[in-house]
Amino acid sequence: MARGRAAPHDRDRTPPAQTHVVRGDAERATGSTAPDLDRLIHERIRLGIVSALAVNESLNFNDLKHLLGATDGNLSVHAAKLEEAQYIQSMKYFDGRIPRTEYRLTDIGRRALDRYLDHMEALIRATRSHSSQ
Repeated sequence: MARGRAAPHDRDRTPPAQTHVVRGDAERATGSTAPDLDRLIHERIRLGIVSALAVNESLNFNDLKHLLGATDGNLSVHAAKLEEAQYIQSMKYFDGRIPRTEYRLTDIGRRALDRYLDHMEALIRATRSHSSQ
């Protein structure tokens, strides 16, 4: 591995206080400065997790897995990243002898999703406006 470069598996690792952003997309589309795109939510599985939890009070691991068509490992990794960022909260419990995990969207996660959706809506409006000229 080259010195000073993050390993591929370290790319999404960020302390909870940091925001994952892609700069330039909004500026190129709208010609002005706009909120930065939250890359933590932008990934397909993570966007699916926060979106599903935004319209459900809570969902268990298996419900999310089936809803998103994810594998156990894939869902676990993405949920852990969202939990590290405090976007979601997990509650672990036993149903008899079977371990269960239930997820809820946090207030931080709801605000992050709202910002992400506002940003995407602005990009769509700008793109439609530009293409109709």
